[in-house]
Amino acid sequence: MDDIHAPTVSSGPTSSGYSNGIPKEQLSLQELIAEKDRVETELKALGQVLDSHGVNMNTGLTTFDGFPRSDIDVAQIRTTRARIIRLKNDYKDLMLRIEKGLHEHHARLAEQAQNNPGAANQAQGALGAAPTALEAPFAKVNNVVAGSPADSAGLRVGDTVTKFGWVDWTNHERLSRVAEAVSQNEGIPITVKALRPNPSGGPTETIQMQLTPRRNWGGRGLLGCHLLPL
Repeated sequence: MDDIHAPTVSSGPTSSGYSNGIPKEQLSLQELIAEKDRVETELKALGQVLDSHGVNMNTGLTTFDGFPRSDIDVAQIRTTRARIIRLKNDYKDLMLRIEKGLHEHHARLAEQAQNNPGAANQAQGALGAAPTALEAPFAKVNNVVAGSPADSAGLRVGDTVTKFGWVDWTNHERLSRVAEAVSQNEGIPITVKALRPNPSGGPTETIQMQLTPRRNWGGRGLLGCHLLPL
């Protein structure tokens, strides 16, 4: 019998290799960013479904004697959890494709700037503010507790966070959405992107890590770090 505490879908599969009938590898950068926004919106809605039941991805769904709980819709919760797992894998794949697309875009701009500065400016305008929306920092790390989940993931004091799961500078709402993402993903890795100052004065480094919120690590909270909004 399946474990009723766990989603029926493992962490491997994604929901599909297509977006509106188009293979994801054929999507333009703008289309990938639009798909990312759609996935973020659905993840947020699914998180609110779990919140409405007062559960998260790890809440037990049976009574102490092994029967399904009668105070919640167990079937809906399991279906919602399974969908969240699939979407998180979709999201990870999308972010990798977007990152690759941004690198290719900036490489083209650099080449065009050498040959035709006007065309490079036009190409940058066509993409719009997408790179900024993906990369602008919205929070600064001012404390990390040794041995905490944040410390284990590699987060350091002075890092400025540009992405925390589905949260970025456009929707963090004074970091309240970060707290929401953490509570919805207890025990599940969250992709975090940040900018790290170079101590020698060189270019700022872009870093990416997997941060898993969890209890019982020896300190308070699920992360063991403190963020300040920018």
